[in-house]
Amino acid sequence: MVKVLISDKLSPLAKEIFEKRGIEVDQIVGLTPEQLIEAIPRYDGLAIRSASKVTQAVLDAATNLKVVGRAGIGVDNVDIPAATASGVVVMNTPFGNSITTAEHAIAMMFAVARQIPLANESTHAGKWEKSRFMGVELTSKTLGIIGCGNIGGIAAERALGLKMKVVAFDPYLSAERAEELGVEKVELDELLGRADFITLHTPLTDGTRGILNAEAFAKMKDGVRIINCARGGLIDEAALLVALDSGKVAGVALDVFAEEPAKVNPLFGHEKVVATPHLGASTSEAQVNVAVQVAEQMADYLLDGAVTNALNMPSVSAEESVRLSPYMSLAKQLGSFAGQLTEHALQSIQIEYQGDVTELNTRPLTAIVVEGLLHPLMDCVNMVNALTVAKERDIDIVETRHESAGDYNTYIKVTVTTEKQVRCVAGTLFADKRPRIVSVKDIAVEAELTPNMLYVSNEDTPGFIGALGTALGAAGLNIATFSLGRAEEGGEAIALVAIDAPANAATVEAVSNLPHVKQVKALTF
Repeated sequence: MVKVLISDKLSPLAKEIFEKRGIEVDQIVGLTPEQLIEAIPRYDGLAIRSASKVTQAVLDAATNLKVVGRAGIGVDNVDIPAATASGVVVMNTPFGNSITTAEHAIAMMFAVARQIPLANESTHAGKWEKSRFMGVELTSKTLGIIGCGNIGGIAAERALGLKMKVVAFDPYLSAERAEELGVEKVELDELLGRADFITLHTPLTDGTRGILNAEAFAKMKDGVRIINCARGGLIDEAALLVALDSGKVAGVALDVFAEEPAKVNPLFGHEKVVATPHLGASTSEAQVNVAVQVAEQMADYLLDGAVTNALNMPSVSAEESVRLSPYMSLAKQLGSFAGQLTEHALQSIQIEYQGDVTELNTRPLTAIVVEGLLHPLMDCVNMVNALTVAKERDIDIVETRHESAGDYNTYIKVTVTTEKQVRCVAGTLFADKRPRIVSVKDIAVEAELTPNMLYVSNEDTPGFIGALGTALGAAGLNIATFSLGRAEEGGEAIALVAIDAPANAATVEAVSNLPHVKQVKALTF
Protein backbone atom coordinates (compact mmCIF):
# COMPACT_ATOMS: atom_id res chain seq x y z
CA MET A 1 0.00 0.00 0.00
CA VAL A 2 1.15 3.56 -0.80
CA LYS A 3 2.12 5.39 2.38
CA VAL A 4 2.33 9.13 3.15
CA LEU A 5 3.82 10.99 6.10
CA ILE A 6 2.33 14.35 7.17
CA SER A 7 5.10 15.91 9.25
CA ASP A 8 3.61 19.37 9.89
CA LYS A 9 0.29 20.68 11.16
CA LEU A 10 -2.27 20.38 8.36
CA SER A 11 -6.05 20.46 8.31
CA PRO A 12 -7.52 17.03 9.22
CA LEU A 13 -9.13 17.06 5.78
CA ALA A 14 -5.75 16.26 4.21
CA LYS A 15 -5.53 12.96 6.10
CA GLU A 16 -9.15 12.17 5.21
CA ILE A 17 -8.49 12.71 1.49
CA PHE A 18 -5.49 10.38 1.49
CA GLU A 19 -7.41 7.68 3.35
CA LYS A 20 -10.44 7.93 1.06
CA ARG A 21 -8.11 7.34 -1.89
CA GLY A 22 -6.72 4.19 -0.25
CA ILE A 23 -3.44 5.71 0.90
CA GLU A 24 -2.09 4.87 4.34
CA VAL A 25 -1.26 8.01 6.34
CA ASP A 26 0.79 8.82 9.43
CA GLN A 27 0.67 12.32 10.87
CA ILE A 28 3.66 12.88 13.14
CA VAL A 29 4.30 16.52 13.95
CA GLY A 30 7.42 17.98 15.55
CA LEU A 31 9.99 15.47 14.33
CA THR A 32 13.61 16.46 14.81
CA PRO A 33 15.81 16.33 11.69
CA GLU A 34 17.29 13.07 12.94
CA GLN A 35 13.84 11.57 13.58
CA LEU A 36 12.65 12.60 10.10
CA ILE A 37 15.72 10.96 8.53
CA GLU A 38 15.02 7.80 10.50
CA ALA A 39 11.31 7.71 9.54
CA ILE A 40 11.37 8.78 5.89
CA PRO A 41 12.47 5.44 4.29
CA ARG A 42 9.02 4.00 5.03
CA TYR A 43 7.10 6.57 2.98
CA ASP A 44 6.23 7.21 -0.67
CA GLY A 45 5.05 10.76 -0.04
CA LEU A 46 5.83 13.57 2.39
CA ALA A 47 3.33 16.38 3.06
CA ILE A 48 4.76 19.46 4.77
CA ARG A 49 4.25 23.12 5.51
CA SER A 50 7.20 25.29 6.53
CA ALA A 51 8.50 23.60 9.69
CA SER A 52 9.89 20.38 8.19
CA LYS A 53 13.19 20.74 6.34
CA VAL A 54 13.65 18.43 3.36
CA THR A 55 17.44 18.46 3.18
CA GLN A 56 19.98 16.46 1.22
CA ALA A 57 20.34 14.17 4.23
CA VAL A 58 16.59 13.53 4.35
CA LEU A 59 16.50 12.83 0.60
CA ASP A 60 19.51 10.50 0.84
CA ALA A 61 17.60 8.45 3.42
CA ALA A 62 14.32 8.57 1.48
CA THR A 63 14.77 5.36 -0.48
CA ASN A 64 11.04 5.05 -1.33
CA LEU A 65 10.07 8.72 -1.53
CA LYS A 66 8.39 9.78 -4.76
CA VAL A 67 6.82 13.15 -3.98
CA VAL A 68 7.09 16.04 -1.52
CA GLY A 69 3.98 18.19 -1.28
CA ARG A 70 4.21 21.68 0.24
CA ALA A 71 0.89 23.06 1.53
CA GLY A 72 1.60 26.65 0.49
CA ILE A 73 3.73 28.55 -1.99
CA GLY A 74 7.24 28.90 -0.59
CA VAL A 75 9.60 25.92 -0.82
CA ASP A 76 12.68 27.42 0.82
CA ASN A 77 12.62 24.47 3.22
CA VAL A 78 13.04 21.95 0.38
CA ASP A 79 16.34 21.26 -1.38
CA ILE A 80 14.80 21.16 -4.87
CA PRO A 81 18.01 20.38 -6.80
CA ALA A 82 18.68 17.47 -4.46
CA ALA A 83 15.08 16.29 -4.82
CA THR A 84 15.39 16.42 -8.59
CA ALA A 85 18.62 14.47 -8.53
CA SER A 86 16.88 11.87 -6.35
CA GLY A 87 13.92 11.62 -8.70
CA VAL A 88 11.54 13.13 -6.14
CA VAL A 89 8.80 15.43 -7.41
CA VAL A 90 8.29 18.63 -5.43
CA MET A 91 4.81 20.16 -5.57
CA ASN A 92 3.32 23.29 -4.00
CA THR A 93 -0.10 24.97 -3.95
CA PRO A 94 0.51 28.42 -5.45
CA PHE A 95 -3.12 29.57 -5.60
CA GLY A 96 -4.57 28.23 -2.34
CA ASN A 97 -4.18 31.45 -0.34
CA SER A 98 -4.87 34.12 -2.96
CA ILE A 99 -8.13 35.38 -1.46
CA THR A 100 -6.71 35.42 2.05
CA THR A 101 -3.65 37.44 1.04
CA ALA A 102 -5.69 39.93 -0.99
CA GLU A 103 -8.12 40.42 1.89
CA HIS A 104 -5.23 41.01 4.29
CA ALA A 105 -3.94 43.74 1.98
CA ILE A 106 -7.36 45.42 2.01
CA ALA A 107 -7.52 45.13 5.81
CA MET A 108 -4.06 46.69 6.07
CA MET A 109 -5.18 49.50 3.77
CA PHE A 110 -8.07 50.31 6.12
CA ALA A 111 -5.74 50.11 9.11
CA VAL A 112 -3.23 52.57 7.71
CA ALA A 113 -5.94 54.91 6.36
CA ARG A 114 -7.63 55.26 9.77
CA GLN A 115 -4.58 54.66 12.02
CA ILE A 116 -6.50 51.85 13.72
CA PRO A 117 -3.61 50.08 15.50
CA LEU A 118 -2.27 53.30 17.06
CA ALA A 119 -5.77 54.50 17.99
CA ASN A 120 -6.50 51.11 19.54
CA GLU A 121 -3.34 51.29 21.65
CA SER A 122 -4.15 54.85 22.75
CA THR A 123 -7.71 54.00 23.71
CA HIS A 124 -6.65 50.94 25.71
CA ALA A 125 -4.24 53.23 27.58
CA GLY A 126 -7.24 55.28 28.78
CA LYS A 127 -6.65 58.22 26.44
CA TRP A 128 -9.37 59.74 24.28
CA GLU A 129 -7.42 61.36 21.46
CA LYS A 130 -10.06 61.92 18.80
CA SER A 131 -8.27 64.89 17.26
CA ARG A 132 -4.98 62.99 17.05
CA PHE A 133 -6.25 60.29 14.73
CA MET A 134 -7.58 62.12 11.70
CA GLY A 135 -7.76 59.52 8.93
CA VAL A 136 -8.71 59.55 5.25
CA GLU A 137 -11.52 57.91 3.30
CA LEU A 138 -10.92 55.24 0.70
CA THR A 139 -13.91 56.20 -1.44
CA SER A 140 -12.87 57.95 -4.67
CA LYS A 141 -9.18 57.55 -3.86
CA THR A 142 -6.85 56.02 -6.45
CA LEU A 143 -5.31 52.66 -5.62
CA GLY A 144 -2.19 51.72 -7.56
CA ILE A 145 -1.60 47.97 -7.82
CA ILE A 146 1.91 46.84 -8.70
CA GLY A 147 1.48 43.27 -9.96
CA CYS A 148 -2.05 42.50 -11.10
CA GLY A 149 -1.97 38.73 -11.31
CA ASN A 150 -4.07 36.35 -9.26
CA ILE A 151 -3.78 38.10 -5.86
CA GLY A 152 -3.55 41.60 -7.33
CA GLY A 153 -6.67 40.95 -9.41
CA ILE A 154 -8.64 39.94 -6.32
CA ALA A 155 -7.41 43.04 -4.49
CA ALA A 156 -8.53 45.16 -7.44
CA GLU A 157 -12.03 43.69 -7.35
CA ARG A 158 -12.30 44.39 -3.62
CA ALA A 159 -11.05 47.96 -4.05
CA LEU A 160 -13.53 48.66 -6.84
CA GLY A 161 -16.26 47.44 -4.50
CA LEU A 162 -15.11 50.15 -2.09
CA LYS A 163 -15.67 52.73 -4.86
CA MET A 164 -11.95 53.33 -5.35
CA LYS A 165 -10.34 54.06 -8.70
CA VAL A 166 -7.77 51.40 -9.59
CA VAL A 167 -4.71 51.73 -11.80
CA ALA A 168 -2.37 48.79 -12.32
CA PHE A 169 1.19 48.27 -13.47
CA ASP A 170 1.99 44.78 -14.69
CA PRO A 171 3.93 44.09 -17.90
CA TYR A 172 2.03 40.82 -18.27
CA LEU A 173 -1.45 42.30 -17.79
CA SER A 174 -3.27 42.24 -21.12
CA ALA A 175 -5.64 45.02 -22.18
CA GLU A 176 -8.49 42.50 -22.25
CA ARG A 177 -7.81 41.31 -18.70
CA ALA A 178 -7.51 44.90 -17.44
CA GLU A 179 -10.89 45.71 -19.02
CA GLU A 180 -12.42 42.58 -17.50
CA LEU A 181 -11.18 43.59 -14.04
CA GLY A 182 -12.25 47.20 -14.49
CA VAL A 183 -8.79 48.64 -13.91
CA GLU A 184 -6.72 51.10 -15.92
CA LYS A 185 -3.40 49.69 -17.05
CA VAL A 186 -0.58 52.24 -16.76
CA GLU A 187 3.20 52.40 -16.70
CA LEU A 188 4.96 52.42 -13.34
CA ASP A 189 5.87 56.12 -13.32
CA GLU A 190 2.27 57.11 -14.02
CA LEU A 191 1.02 54.85 -11.24
CA LEU A 192 3.50 56.37 -8.78
CA GLY A 193 2.37 59.88 -9.66
CA ARG A 194 -1.37 59.21 -9.51
CA ALA A 195 -1.91 56.79 -6.64
CA ASP A 196 -3.16 57.80 -3.19
CA PHE A 197 -2.57 54.23 -2.02
CA ILE A 198 -0.10 51.71 -3.47
CA THR A 199 -0.28 47.97 -2.86
CA LEU A 200 2.35 45.45 -3.99
CA HIS A 201 1.43 42.02 -5.35
CA THR A 202 4.41 41.02 -7.45
CA PRO A 203 7.00 38.26 -6.96
CA LEU A 204 10.48 39.18 -5.80
CA THR A 205 12.78 38.94 -8.82
CA ASP A 206 15.89 40.75 -9.98
CA GLY A 207 13.57 43.08 -11.89
CA THR A 208 11.29 43.89 -8.94
CA ARG A 209 13.76 43.95 -6.06
CA GLY A 210 13.68 47.45 -4.57
CA ILE A 211 10.98 48.56 -7.02
CA LEU A 212 9.95 51.12 -4.40
CA ASN A 213 13.21 52.95 -3.73
CA ALA A 214 14.23 56.56 -3.14
CA GLU A 215 13.73 57.42 -6.80
CA ALA A 216 10.25 55.89 -6.78
CA PHE A 217 9.25 57.68 -3.58
CA ALA A 218 10.27 61.00 -5.15
CA LYS A 219 7.75 60.42 -7.96
CA MET A 220 4.84 59.75 -5.60
CA LYS A 221 2.21 62.15 -4.32
CA ASP A 222 2.86 63.76 -0.97
CA GLY A 223 0.95 61.82 1.66
CA VAL A 224 0.80 58.52 -0.23
CA ARG A 225 0.08 55.36 1.76
CA ILE A 226 1.71 52.02 0.93
CA ILE A 227 0.74 48.40 1.61
CA ASN A 228 3.03 45.42 1.12
CA CYS A 229 1.75 41.88 1.69
CA ALA A 230 3.91 40.34 -1.05
CA ARG A 231 7.68 40.20 -0.43
CA GLY A 232 9.81 42.36 1.84
CA GLY A 233 12.60 42.96 -0.67
CA LEU A 234 10.26 44.89 -2.96
CA ILE A 235 10.74 48.00 -0.80
CA ASP A 236 14.01 49.70 0.08
CA GLU A 237 13.37 49.92 3.83
CA ALA A 238 16.02 52.58 4.45
CA ALA A 239 14.54 54.83 1.75
CA LEU A 240 11.06 54.14 3.14
CA LEU A 241 12.11 55.34 6.59
CA VAL A 242 13.40 58.59 5.09
CA ALA A 243 10.13 59.04 3.17
CA LEU A 244 8.10 58.44 6.33
CA ASP A 245 10.13 60.91 8.38
CA SER A 246 9.85 63.58 5.68
CA GLY A 247 6.07 63.16 5.38
CA LYS A 248 6.30 62.07 1.75
CA VAL A 249 4.72 58.78 2.83
CA ALA A 250 1.86 59.33 5.27
CA GLY A 251 1.72 55.71 6.34
CA VAL A 252 2.76 52.21 5.46
CA ALA A 253 1.32 48.79 6.26
CA LEU A 254 3.80 45.93 6.10
CA ASP A 255 3.15 42.22 6.41
CA VAL A 256 6.58 41.30 5.02
CA PHE A 257 10.13 42.47 5.62
CA ALA A 258 13.51 42.24 3.93
CA GLU A 259 14.73 39.90 6.68
CA GLU A 260 12.35 37.48 8.35
CA PRO A 261 11.57 36.61 11.03
CA ALA A 262 11.81 40.34 11.71
CA LYS A 263 12.66 40.62 15.38
CA VAL A 264 14.47 43.94 14.97
CA ASN A 265 13.82 46.53 12.28
CA PRO A 266 14.38 50.33 12.10
CA LEU A 267 10.74 50.72 11.07
CA PHE A 268 9.43 49.14 14.27
CA GLY A 269 7.97 51.65 16.69
CA HIS A 270 7.37 54.29 14.03
CA GLU A 271 3.89 55.69 14.53
CA LYS A 272 3.23 55.72 10.78
CA VAL A 273 3.97 52.00 10.39
CA VAL A 274 1.39 49.23 10.73
CA ALA A 275 3.11 45.86 10.95
CA THR A 276 2.00 42.23 11.04
CA PRO A 277 4.19 39.07 11.12
CA HIS A 278 3.65 37.70 7.59
CA LEU A 279 -0.02 36.86 8.17
CA GLY A 280 -1.12 37.06 4.53
CA ALA A 281 -1.96 33.35 4.31
CA SER A 282 -2.91 32.90 7.96
CA THR A 283 -6.63 32.19 7.92
CA SER A 284 -8.39 28.95 8.69
CA GLU A 285 -9.91 28.90 5.19
CA ALA A 286 -6.54 29.30 3.48
CA GLN A 287 -4.97 26.56 5.57
CA VAL A 288 -7.85 24.23 4.69
CA ASN A 289 -7.51 25.10 1.01
CA VAL A 290 -3.79 24.40 0.77
CA ALA A 291 -4.09 21.20 2.81
CA VAL A 292 -6.87 19.84 0.60
CA GLN A 293 -5.04 20.82 -2.57
CA VAL A 294 -1.73 19.28 -1.59
CA ALA A 295 -3.42 16.01 -0.57
CA GLU A 296 -5.34 15.80 -3.85
CA GLN A 297 -2.25 16.57 -5.92
CA MET A 298 -0.07 14.03 -4.12
CA ALA A 299 -2.75 11.33 -4.32
CA ASP A 300 -3.21 11.96 -8.05
CA TYR A 301 0.50 11.55 -8.62
CA LEU A 302 1.03 8.52 -6.38
CA LEU A 303 -1.98 6.63 -7.75
CA ASP A 304 -2.35 7.83 -11.34
CA GLY A 305 0.94 9.52 -12.26
CA ALA A 306 -0.79 12.86 -12.88
CA VAL A 307 1.36 15.91 -12.11
CA THR A 308 -0.04 19.23 -10.90
CA ASN A 309 1.96 22.27 -9.74
CA ALA A 310 5.26 20.39 -9.81
CA LEU A 311 8.31 22.61 -9.50
CA ASN A 312 10.89 20.20 -10.86
CA MET A 313 9.26 17.71 -13.21
CA PRO A 314 7.92 17.89 -16.77
CA SER A 315 4.50 16.42 -17.40
CA VAL A 316 5.72 13.51 -19.47
CA SER A 317 5.94 9.77 -19.06
CA ALA A 318 9.17 7.99 -18.22
CA GLU A 319 9.36 6.58 -21.76
CA GLU A 320 9.08 9.99 -23.36
CA SER A 321 11.52 11.76 -21.07
CA VAL A 322 14.68 10.21 -22.54
CA ARG A 323 13.87 11.25 -26.12
CA LEU A 324 12.49 14.64 -25.12
CA SER A 325 15.36 15.68 -22.86
CA PRO A 326 17.51 17.60 -25.40
CA TYR A 327 14.41 19.19 -26.94
CA MET A 328 13.34 20.31 -23.47
CA SER A 329 16.69 22.06 -23.04
CA LEU A 330 16.21 23.85 -26.35
CA ALA A 331 12.61 24.82 -25.52
CA LYS A 332 13.66 26.18 -22.15
CA GLN A 333 16.41 28.30 -23.68
CA LEU A 334 14.13 29.70 -26.38
CA GLY A 335 11.43 30.61 -23.87
CA SER A 336 13.87 32.13 -21.42
CA PHE A 337 15.59 34.10 -24.19
CA ALA A 338 12.30 35.57 -25.43
CA GLY A 339 11.01 36.12 -21.89
CA GLN A 340 14.02 38.12 -20.77
CA LEU A 341 13.66 40.38 -23.80
CA THR A 342 9.89 40.89 -23.39
CA GLU A 343 9.04 44.23 -21.77
CA HIS A 344 5.32 44.61 -22.50
CA ALA A 345 2.12 42.64 -21.97
CA LEU A 346 2.04 39.39 -23.91
CA GLN A 347 -0.83 38.92 -26.33
CA SER A 348 0.14 35.73 -28.12
CA ILE A 349 2.84 33.08 -28.37
CA GLN A 350 3.28 31.09 -31.56
CA ILE A 351 5.52 28.03 -31.46
CA GLU A 352 6.51 26.37 -34.73
CA TYR A 353 7.85 22.82 -34.67
CA GLN A 354 9.64 21.56 -37.77
CA GLY A 355 11.45 18.35 -38.67
CA ASP A 356 12.27 15.54 -36.23
CA VAL A 357 10.65 17.25 -33.23
CA THR A 358 7.20 16.89 -34.82
CA GLU A 359 7.39 13.14 -34.22
CA LEU A 360 7.43 13.72 -30.44
CA ASN A 361 4.92 14.87 -27.83
CA THR A 362 5.34 18.62 -28.11
CA ARG A 363 2.85 19.55 -25.39
CA PRO A 364 5.46 19.56 -22.62
CA LEU A 365 7.81 21.49 -24.89
CA THR A 366 5.18 24.18 -25.34
CA ALA A 367 4.70 24.31 -21.56
CA ILE A 368 8.45 24.73 -21.09
CA VAL A 369 8.59 27.56 -23.64
CA VAL A 370 5.70 29.36 -21.92
CA GLU A 371 7.29 28.80 -18.50
CA GLY A 372 10.50 30.44 -19.73
CA LEU A 373 8.57 33.38 -21.13
CA LEU A 374 6.58 34.04 -17.97
CA HIS A 375 9.18 33.19 -15.34
CA PRO A 376 11.13 36.50 -15.31
CA LEU A 377 8.17 38.23 -13.64
CA MET A 378 6.31 35.30 -12.12
CA ASP A 379 8.53 33.05 -10.09
CA CYS A 380 5.67 30.68 -9.17
CA VAL A 381 5.30 29.59 -12.80
CA ASN A 382 6.53 26.15 -13.78
CA MET A 383 6.05 23.94 -16.81
CA VAL A 384 3.02 22.30 -15.24
CA ASN A 385 1.01 25.44 -14.49
CA ALA A 386 2.45 27.72 -17.21
CA LEU A 387 -0.35 27.08 -19.71
CA THR A 388 -3.02 27.70 -17.08
CA VAL A 389 -1.39 30.95 -15.99
CA ALA A 390 -1.17 32.07 -19.64
CA LYS A 391 -4.84 31.26 -20.17
CA GLU A 392 -5.81 33.26 -17.07
CA ARG A 393 -3.97 36.23 -18.56
CA ASP A 394 -5.65 35.90 -21.97
CA ILE A 395 -2.42 35.00 -23.75
CA ASP A 396 -3.13 33.05 -26.92
CA ILE A 397 -0.86 30.07 -27.54
CA VAL A 398 -0.66 28.61 -31.03
CA GLU A 399 1.28 25.52 -32.08
CA THR A 400 2.10 24.74 -35.71
CA ARG A 401 3.92 21.73 -37.18
CA HIS A 402 5.81 21.19 -40.42
CA GLU A 403 7.49 17.92 -41.34
CA SER A 404 10.30 19.69 -43.19
CA ALA A 405 12.80 21.82 -41.28
CA GLY A 406 14.63 23.27 -44.26
CA ASP A 407 18.36 23.35 -43.58
CA TYR A 408 17.99 21.61 -40.21
CA ASN A 409 16.92 18.19 -38.96
CA THR A 410 14.87 19.84 -36.25
CA TYR A 411 13.82 23.44 -35.76
CA ILE A 412 11.75 25.31 -33.16
CA LYS A 413 10.71 28.93 -33.63
CA VAL A 414 9.01 31.05 -30.96
CA THR A 415 7.19 34.22 -32.02
CA VAL A 416 6.04 36.54 -29.25
CA THR A 417 3.49 39.27 -29.88
CA THR A 418 3.13 42.01 -27.28
CA GLU A 419 1.20 45.27 -27.22
CA LYS A 420 4.03 47.06 -28.97
CA GLN A 421 6.04 44.62 -31.05
CA VAL A 422 6.56 41.17 -32.52
CA ARG A 423 9.79 39.32 -31.78
CA CYS A 424 10.89 35.82 -32.81
CA VAL A 425 13.74 33.52 -31.87
CA ALA A 426 14.57 30.12 -33.34
CA GLY A 427 16.85 27.28 -32.44
CA THR A 428 17.94 23.78 -33.35
CA LEU A 429 19.86 20.77 -32.05
CA PHE A 430 23.16 20.04 -33.73
CA ALA A 431 24.65 16.54 -33.95
CA ASP A 432 25.92 16.79 -30.37
CA LYS A 433 22.31 17.32 -29.20
CA ARG A 434 23.27 20.65 -27.66
CA PRO A 435 20.87 23.55 -28.27
CA ARG A 436 21.84 26.44 -30.53
CA ILE A 437 20.13 29.72 -31.30
CA VAL A 438 20.08 30.13 -35.07
CA SER A 439 18.06 33.31 -35.59
CA VAL A 440 16.69 36.30 -33.70
CA LYS A 441 14.03 38.50 -35.31
CA ASP A 442 14.64 36.46 -38.48
CA ILE A 443 18.28 37.56 -38.51
CA ALA A 444 20.66 34.61 -38.75
CA VAL A 445 22.75 34.44 -35.55
CA GLU A 446 24.30 31.13 -34.52
CA ALA A 447 25.07 30.97 -30.80
CA GLU A 448 25.30 28.52 -27.93
CA LEU A 449 23.78 30.09 -24.84
CA THR A 450 25.97 30.37 -21.75
CA PRO A 451 25.19 31.37 -18.14
CA ASN A 452 25.95 35.07 -18.69
CA MET A 453 25.27 36.83 -21.97
CA LEU A 454 24.67 40.28 -23.38
CA TYR A 455 22.11 40.89 -26.13
CA VAL A 456 22.73 43.98 -28.23
CA SER A 457 20.61 45.29 -31.09
CA ASN A 458 22.12 48.13 -33.09
CA GLU A 459 22.37 49.82 -36.46
CA ASP A 460 25.02 48.12 -38.60
CA THR A 461 27.88 50.65 -38.74
CA PRO A 462 31.66 50.34 -39.11
CA GLY A 463 33.54 50.35 -35.82
CA PHE A 464 30.63 49.31 -33.61
CA ILE A 465 32.08 45.92 -32.66
CA GLY A 466 35.29 47.58 -31.52
CA ALA A 467 33.35 50.12 -29.45
CA LEU A 468 31.34 47.33 -27.83
CA GLY A 469 34.47 45.35 -27.01
CA THR A 470 36.09 48.44 -25.53
CA ALA A 471 33.04 49.12 -23.34
CA LEU A 472 33.05 45.58 -22.02
CA GLY A 473 36.79 45.69 -21.44
CA ALA A 474 36.40 48.91 -19.46
CA ALA A 475 33.85 47.10 -17.30
CA GLY A 476 36.28 44.28 -16.66
CA LEU A 477 34.19 41.72 -18.54
CA ASN A 478 35.99 39.08 -20.57
CA ILE A 479 34.31 37.96 -23.81
CA ALA A 480 34.03 34.19 -24.21
CA THR A 481 32.25 34.09 -27.57
CA PHE A 482 30.88 36.76 -29.89
CA SER A 483 28.05 35.90 -32.33
CA LEU A 484 26.89 38.42 -34.91
CA GLY A 485 24.19 38.77 -37.52
CA ARG A 486 22.53 41.49 -39.55
CA ALA A 487 19.46 41.90 -41.69
CA GLU A 488 21.35 43.74 -44.43
CA GLU A 489 24.30 46.09 -44.82
CA GLY A 490 23.53 49.21 -42.83
CA GLY A 491 20.36 47.65 -41.38
CA GLU A 492 19.63 46.16 -38.00
CA ALA A 493 22.39 44.06 -36.46
CA ILE A 494 22.35 41.73 -33.47
CA ALA A 495 25.18 40.61 -31.21
CA LEU A 496 25.00 37.77 -28.68
CA VAL A 497 28.03 38.08 -26.43
CA ALA A 498 28.97 35.36 -23.96
CA ILE A 499 30.77 36.94 -21.00
CA ASP A 500 32.58 35.40 -18.03
CA ALA A 501 30.58 37.27 -15.37
CA PRO A 502 27.16 38.95 -15.13
CA ALA A 503 26.83 42.42 -16.63
CA ASN A 504 25.69 44.89 -13.97
CA ALA A 505 23.37 47.86 -14.51
CA ALA A 506 26.25 50.26 -15.04
CA THR A 507 27.69 48.10 -17.81
CA VAL A 508 24.31 47.77 -19.52
CA GLU A 509 23.89 51.54 -19.35
CA ALA A 510 27.37 52.11 -20.77
CA VAL A 511 26.64 49.85 -23.74
CA SER A 512 23.20 51.44 -24.19
CA ASN A 513 24.88 54.83 -24.51
CA LEU A 514 27.06 53.71 -27.41
CA PRO A 515 26.11 55.31 -30.73
CA HIS A 516 23.60 53.38 -32.86
CA VAL A 517 22.46 51.03 -30.06
CA LYS A 518 18.74 50.18 -30.04
CA GLN A 519 18.45 47.73 -27.16
CA VAL A 520 20.71 46.07 -24.60
CA LYS A 521 19.79 43.27 -22.22
CA ALA A 522 21.85 41.26 -19.76
CA LEU A 523 20.69 37.65 -20.05
CA THR A 524 21.21 34.69 -17.74
CA PHE A 525 20.71 31.02 -18.56
